[in-house]
Amino acid sequence: MSEHTIRVLVAKPGLDGHDRGAKVVARALRDAGMEVIYTGLRQTPEMIAEAALQEDVDVVGLSILSGAHMALAPRIMELLKANGQDQVKVFMGGIIPDEDMPRLKAMGITGIYGPGASTEDIVKEIREAMKS
Repeated sequence: MSEHTIRVLVAKPGLDGHDRGAKVVARALRDAGMEVIYTGLRQTPEMIAEAALQEDVDVVGLSILSGAHMALAPRIMELLKANGQDQVKVFMGGIIPDEDMPRLKAMGITGIYGPGASTEDIVKEIREAMKS
């Protein structure tokens, strides 16, 4: 019996134009055997939710460096739920102040990573989340 290949959508919501970290994480996930779809820069929440639906992903990874995470994340979570994708795990990386993390977790963000986070930890935590 073969193990399910985890499908991950890596997305850059908002106007942030820096995607080096997103590409590093995307490559690490791919190298770990996951199937990765990268949306590119400047995606709207609607574009991300539609791509997640069309690509039938298990995980959405958001990279937000602009400080707009408290506006973008709730909208993306709302759209995923509206699409019937409650089971999709959402991870977020970027510049996320510690005081925002409890609210993001409460809205359903599975994992939150700051600059310098270990790609090994991200891979491990995505695999663990997919088991639950």
